[in-house]
Amino acid sequence: MAKLRWDILQSEEDFLNAKSLSNEKVVVIFKHSTRCPVSTMAKRMFENQYDYESEEVQAFFLDLIAYRSISNLIAQDLAVDHESPQMIVLKDEMAMCDSSHSMISAPAISKWL
Repeated sequence: MAKLRWDILQSEEDFLNAKSLSNEKVVVIFKHSTRCPVSTMAKRMFENQYDYESEEVQAFFLDLIAYRSISNLIAQDLAVDHESPQMIVLKDEMAMCDSSHSMISAPAISKWL
């Protein structure tokens, strides 16, 4: 099983770099509310399910309490409604899918590999 190594989104530049990286491989953005137990459970489940090598998928973590403006930018830029917790899959700089709460599933990422 591959070990999940989060890259952290903390700025507009981080997001734009992640978006650009989606031209090379699948990018996943996980938006997490550090104050929400449901979000914590979804994050833990995602981490336990995750089984991708860094050459094929890059996972980014956004603490949306600390960086709400970046969360808003992501929603606007990708035309995806904000939810928390939320998983957004990017390929070729476009949101291929987004899911929230119990619909978040790491195995679902394989559809875009």
